[in-house]
Amino acid sequence: MRRYSRRRRAGAALVALALAVTLTGACSATASDSGVNARETPTPSRADAPTPPPPGAFDYQLGGAYAPPDDVAIVVRDSTASPLATAYSVCYVNAFQTQPGEQDAWEGLILLDGREPVADPAWPDELLLDTSSAQLRTAIAERLQTPLEHCADAGFDAVEFDNLDSYERSSGALTLEDNAALAAELIERAHGLGLAAAQKNAAELLAAHLPSSGSSASAGPDTAHGGDERRAGLDFDFAIVEECGAFDECDAFMAHYEIVLDIEYDATAFDDACEDGSLPAAAILRDLDLVAGGEPRLRLRTLPGSARDGHVESFGGHPEDPAVLRLHSARRP
Repeated sequence: MRRYSRRRRAGAALVALALAVTLTGACSATASDSGVNARETPTPSRADAPTPPPPGAFDYQLGGAYAPPDDVAIVVRDSTASPLATAYSVCYVNAFQTQPGEQDAWEGLILLDGREPVADPAWPDELLLDTSSAQLRTAIAERLQTPLEHCADAGFDAVEFDNLDSYERSSGALTLEDNAALAAELIERAHGLGLAAAQKNAAELLAAHLPSSGSSASAGPDTAHGGDERRAGLDFDFAIVEECGAFDECDAFMAHYEIVLDIEYDATAFDDACEDGSLPAAAILRDLDLVAGGEPRLRLRTLPGSARDGHVESFGGHPEDPAVLRLHSARRP
């Protein structure tokens, strides 16, 4: 519809300077400076019921794992990385497209246009999985059972299923309902392993009338989660979104989920969304390549009792960096 997922996994090329801004209040006048102490966040066992992330700062580390600032309570890492034992850890799984170089492993499950596999235009080394039938969706879910079990056994708390919006890149061969049906199977499997499940992008799903996870296609609206009709449909536990501020989608996600983790890539759009108060409490500005190699250079926090003043602490980088100067002088109306 308007963007493709920006993501980098462990081992991806790192071509840009690291820039990360952790926003623990999203310019909210009522935000707390203390957040959640990540060192007090327990890691549930595989047998525990899944729980969504706690409130607090987060970091998105698909370009490689590194030690985040001490107050970070949530970390998203690739499934090939280890979870951060001192924080709520989310495991990245590419669930609707192939990983680069893994075409042969998905034989018979890749979407074809004639005899040619359909690739993601923005990431041509990733091929779309064919979610168009129940048989294919079950086969895909069974294939993903192994990485899900790995995430659970490794000690992750939740899973992010990326490319939920792949139907937008299928030229009409796949539908929102096709991908939602696969998502329902994956959510059920994740929950069975004690993993919470994150909705990744795909704001269109929020307004769709879909059967709940684990229900038949003819089932009525989902009344789980305390009967909250806003949560009707898929039983995701929280959301991970890219550029909801830039695309004016944050309110829609926040109306459905108590916890929304937002990654913005454009500094101007980030500043504008921060100024108008539209970002969720957990939002970060990252470089497009999600470069690793050290702690994030910047952290933006709304201090309590500061009349929405923007406050920046530097974790490295040149003090004359324009981004540092711009954010350090920012005032919130």
